[in-house]
Amino acid sequence: MTIGVVSIGFQLITFSILAYYMVIPLGQRAADDLASVITHAAETWENLSTAERKVFADKIRSKHDLLLTTNDTHLSGSTSFLPYLLFLESALNKQLGGEVQIKESVTEESGLWFWADIPVSDATLRVGFSRSRIGVNPPIAFFMLMVIGIYLTFITAVILTRRLTVPIDRLYHAAQAVGKGHWPDSIEVDGPEELAVLTREFNRMNVQVRELLSNRTTLLAGIAHDLRTPLTQIQLALSMLPNEGGSPELMKSINEDLGVINRLIGETLSISLELEEEQNVPTDIALVLDDLTGSVQADGAEINLACSKLQYQVDHPLALHRILTNLLVNAIRYGEGKSIDIVCEYSKGNIVIQIMDRGPGIPSEQLASVFRPFYRLEKSRGSGTGGTGLGLAIVKQLADANKWKIELVRRSGGGTSAVLTLPHCIIE
Repeated sequence: MTIGVVSIGFQLITFSILAYYMVIPLGQRAADDLASVITHAAETWENLSTAERKVFADKIRSKHDLLLTTNDTHLSGSTSFLPYLLFLESALNKQLGGEVQIKESVTEESGLWFWADIPVSDATLRVGFSRSRIGVNPPIAFFMLMVIGIYLTFITAVILTRRLTVPIDRLYHAAQAVGKGHWPDSIEVDGPEELAVLTREFNRMNVQVRELLSNRTTLLAGIAHDLRTPLTQIQLALSMLPNEGGSPELMKSINEDLGVINRLIGETLSISLELEEEQNVPTDIALVLDDLTGSVQADGAEINLACSKLQYQVDHPLALHRILTNLLVNAIRYGEGKSIDIVCEYSKGNIVIQIMDRGPGIPSEQLASVFRPFYRLEKSRGSGTGGTGLGLAIVKQLADANKWKIELVRRSGGGTSAVLTLPHCIIE
């Protein structure tokens, strides 16, 4: 748009300069010449006899394409916007020393004619010329040049700018996707050399980062898997010690620590599996929630579930199950023994699942921080005051990987509401 506006402004300035220094002077000179011919014809006409006037009129008609007549039929003033007529009026007024108005008449046979009434001694001489005699049509010429110039300017600007903006737009959307944890396909290399090089480097970086994260996940899964063998051996050895090693309290503490390590390893293995699992399974959200709440209520927790039957096309059903499990476990852990409310509804093309507790809630300034790995509101990191600090981090990573939205909001009256939004994939 900037290129187009600047180009149009340049055209207007160019046309104005051409009109002021070329077209207008030429028009004034042509009008002065025609005014001189008309004035000379009127002076000659005045000195001729009636018979000579007819011969003179024919001569003027053939030589200058002017019609001389003494017809005094009433004519209306000219309504034409031709600048030439204004120049002609001004020239006639200047040469004749009086006011002469250009008039016009239109007939089917001869078309549009312009007339100037020139006073002579015994009558008024009417001098006329046809519109075709003028020939030029500056307004139409300028209008056509302007339209063609604007059209060509914008077409050229669009072609040139799209060569720049299309690759930049692709890079923009790809960078956004990477920023959200997704991996876009390789971008088509196009545009000027600088953008082509940038696109190739971005594609290479995308592949390298994806491979790096995949290798990291594989490495973590391998380490977690390898750690389980010695841990199992330690647990087996401890169980075989006579008299619980002589210190039941110490043995209990060691077994609890081993249990925590096992849970961490299990979560690491499961998150690796859930991120790599790729299925496309229609899943009944209500059935998943019913199974989860049923197993939890068997342990004594009170849960109020309100969810209609909603089929959802899930690419990673294990990820969905893990997200809901972690959110529900968190609600129970920090809900201070109060009932948990779960609401599942279809809203504006999305499935919205809310898991709400009535616990102490999370401070507003920490609602985003709790999604960071190993972040805990309780800083002592004791096993009796909270989990491992990985539950919500896993939820956030799985949600981002599946283009779902997860957020925590404070409830009116106390407590926290975990809101999971699944977009636009509902199946009746």
